[in-house]
Amino acid sequence: MGKIIVNLDVELAKNKMTLTELSEIVDITLPNLSILKNNKAKAIRFSTLEKICEALNCDVSDILKYEANDER
Repeated sequence: MGKIIVNLDVELAKNKMTLTELSEIVDITLPNLSILKNNKAKAIRFSTLEKICEALNCDVSDILKYEANDER
């Protein structure tokens, strides 16, 4: 089974933005964004993803990547 990789830190760096700044812009708690950034989240709401993409001026595919597992 593959896994979803969250590249939030990459997009934050591209935008020269801190996680704290993003938290304030999108009105999501810092702990929740930290969980997402560190690939510990089990789910994310589309509305949250929309806010993040808008704030970082990026596409969903810039934040979320699917990494296939080659073991079959």
